[in-house]
Amino acid sequence: MKRIILITGGQRSGKSQYAERLALKLSPRPVYLATAHIWDGEFKERVEAHRKRRGKEWTNIEEEKYLSHHNIYNKVVVIDCLTLWCTNFFYDRQKNEWEQPSVDEALQELKAEFDRFTSQDATFIFVTNEIGSGGVSENAVQRRFTDLEGWMNQYVAAKADEVVLMVCGIAVTIKGGRQA
Repeated sequence: MKRIILITGGQRSGKSQYAERLALKLSPRPVYLATAHIWDGEFKERVEAHRKRRGKEWTNIEEEKYLSHHNIYNKVVVIDCLTLWCTNFFYDRQKNEWEQPSVDEALQELKAEFDRFTSQDATFIFVTNEIGSGGVSENAVQRRFTDLEGWMNQYVAAKADEVVLMVCGIAVTIKGGRQA
């Protein structure tokens, strides 16, 4: 039975660990689908810390863009995270440092890929950041990205069976569902 769960919150709010605990409650062999592009050494260390935290019961997949290329039928999968996934589509549209990436094109491609991926019969646990709560950036590209992610978060939340907001490590149910 298909089920979509969205876990959102600020940076270091406990989103990923909550998602991992939930996945392990739902399956003895969950899938972890990482969307990160490794930008630098510090970010690589973060990724390694996440990998070490997960045990051998996890199947790990790394996919920066095309989630639908992976067959996860009848599995529980944590997708960590929508923010980095959106980044991969957004910055692929920027041809040079002077050109503004197209938010509309990226959003349409993200929605289509999300729909293809979630057409599978599986339990999807999406992790995302609530970046729009931190004020308006002075940087035009950052404002455009915040718009893109906000609209994509709304799209996923509308399709989700459950939405959980993480605040200081505490899970607050926003839509449907139960707590892990």
